[in-house]
Amino acid sequence: MAFNLRALEGEMDSIIVTLSNEFSKLRTGRASSSLIENIQVSYYGTQTPLKQMASISTPDVSQLVVQPWDKNAMGDIENAIANSGKGLSAVNDGKSLRIKLPPLTEERRKELTRLVHGQAEEARVALRNARQKMWQTILIEEKAGSATEDDRYRAEKDLNDLIKKFNEKIDELTESKSKEIEKV
Repeated sequence: MAFNLRALEGEMDSIIVTLSNEFSKLRTGRASSSLIENIQVSYYGTQTPLKQMASISTPDVSQLVVQPWDKNAMGDIENAIANSGKGLSAVNDGKSLRIKLPPLTEERRKELTRLVHGQAEEARVALRNARQKMWQTILIEEKAGSATEDDRYRAEKDLNDLIKKFNEKIDELTESKSKEIEKV
């Protein structure tokens, strides 16, 4: 009896992708469009992500430029950025919004590093939960008689190898993001 670990591997891959997306939203010392692209803007009564309303560019490492496709939405976008909770403010020059990112303080860098490690731990918990569900399935199959004890031991080894592989990916992502945050 071979257990289908491909489905579990797909679930674990999605956990890694989610973690990577969460990390991309965190501000480091460099400007990145991912900081603001998902800010919700009230546009004609509908909440719309900023990336669907404007082009976002990074002319240098400490600045973002937002150019709305509809100039009438400029005020709505400016308000959404100011109220996003990210501590950003935009300067309206009539054609675009310029967002100057202040340098990160040492305290803020430490706070962001703690946040990165917290998100990594949440991803590890999600991996363990996915592994536990599969392990329960394996035990049920063994009790039902459709899997042997050897199948269970093989599956346990495969599960442990899989969880180790994905924990290493989390460690790599976490280390990389932490270094990016600490870089001045």
